[in-house]
Amino acid sequence: MTDALRTRTSGIDRAIQVMDALTERQTAMSAYELAKSIGAPVSTIYRIVDELVERDMLSRTAAGHVWLGPRLMRYGLVYRSHIDMFAEAKAEMQALSRRTGETVQVCARDDGMMVVIAMAVGEGPFRVTSDVGTRVPLNWTASGRLLLGHLPDAERVAAFAQCARPSDTGSAETDPELLARQSRDDYLRRLALQIGNSEYSVACIAAPIRDTDGVCVSTMSIVLPEQQVNQRMDTLTHEVQRAAESVERALGRKAA
Repeated sequence: MTDALRTRTSGIDRAIQVMDALTERQTAMSAYELAKSIGAPVSTIYRIVDELVERDMLSRTAAGHVWLGPRLMRYGLVYRSHIDMFAEAKAEMQALSRRTGETVQVCARDDGMMVVIAMAVGEGPFRVTSDVGTRVPLNWTASGRLLLGHLPDAERVAAFAQCARPSDTGSAETDPELLARQSRDDYLRRLALQIGNSEYSVACIAAPIRDTDGVCVSTMSIVLPEQQVNQRMDTLTHEVQRAAESVERALGRKAA
């Protein structure tokens, strides 16, 4: 690698650090503050800031501080216009199914119901009865709990009070207060588990797909036989969260 390439790469990294710092702080900053925040030489940040301002990647306030520039909005709008959440989720779903060999579903909320909007069938003999278009009450599934997890406490309780009903297996929780707490806990840890609630001997490991505002717009879930859950829990948990986070990054959400 040449010295020129090393210098250019370093400059790109510093520029990204500057824009990341502004995005995280959500406020204009001076070049000195940016340098201290990033841990970079002040002279380097002054030079990079000047170059980014010249190119409209950053802008200056009346006080001389810097903020994100208008050129970034143009890039962002073009990027967002070409992002299809369903297409991104479907691609990750298929990749997850190939990696794990299990059936994977993408689910969304339809009022008080959870609906399967996409599915990739695993390689093994195990098959689930739910297919694309299947709708079940939110309290029956791990995905259903996650889909309400971003809501304020009172709204979660009210939603579960309206939609919760006993499952065919008799295993689904129906108490709105308890469901609301489980829903929030699942959302915060980015993982929900369900065993035998909607189908006998069937387990589900689900992770939320959140937009930039933190709304759980859909879920990624692995569906497998109940007896296999404990054997592969750590691996499958990592894989489903990894797949969900990949979709979130495509939607513009920064990794936790």
